[in-house]
Amino acid sequence: MTAPHDASGVHLVIGVDAGTATLREADHLIHDLVERLGLPSGTIACTHLIRTAERRGTAISLALPDAAAADAALHLLPAAAEQTDLGAVLAERAHGPAVAIRAAALAAAEHADRQGGRAVVYAGAERLTGTVTVADVLALTAIDRITVVGAPLGDGDGPDPATPVLTRDHVRPEWRDGRLTLALVPAVGGALAPFEVPNPTPCCADHA
Repeated sequence: MTAPHDASGVHLVIGVDAGTATLREADHLIHDLVERLGLPSGTIACTHLIRTAERRGTAISLALPDAAAADAALHLLPAAAEQTDLGAVLAERAHGPAVAIRAAALAAAEHADRQGGRAVVYAGAERLTGTVTVADVLALTAIDRITVVGAPLGDGDGPDPATPVLTRDHVRPEWRDGRLTLALVPAVGGALAPFEVPNPTPCCADHA
């Protein structure tokens, strides 16, 4: 198996499948693991939809800032997740049932390639509450591209930096073509809002 890490080699990516079915369940799992494992700043945690013949649900990935942090997290994961059937993958190391390992490997590879993964934990995510501007999103977080659903995107194009963004305290960018991208939609008063609507309430509210 190819070691799952990003192109720069800065992060090591752990794939995890704990049998979660929905995005909300996976969001909860991520927040729980970040707390229980004491994951360092710089961690990027994503959800990944798994749609294979043997597994339909949501796995997660954890990109850690260094090898020591990744090794420690992998060692502590089984106990922290409290799942006997948990699958975890880091490079050529794996833990758990074969089905869960395969799903975890898919999540890790997708994140490592930066071609997929919905980010729940990322640098600056805690700053995206209430109303901010497009410029704030790009300047204060790891998000490096904003698109507006239905609007054409050319080189260097994007919404006006001063445009208000109604975060609804729930901002989930995705890896697309190597960039952490936030999709927005038009909202009231000329503002924009994240395409993904919190359902029924932001998961992070349960982890305040």
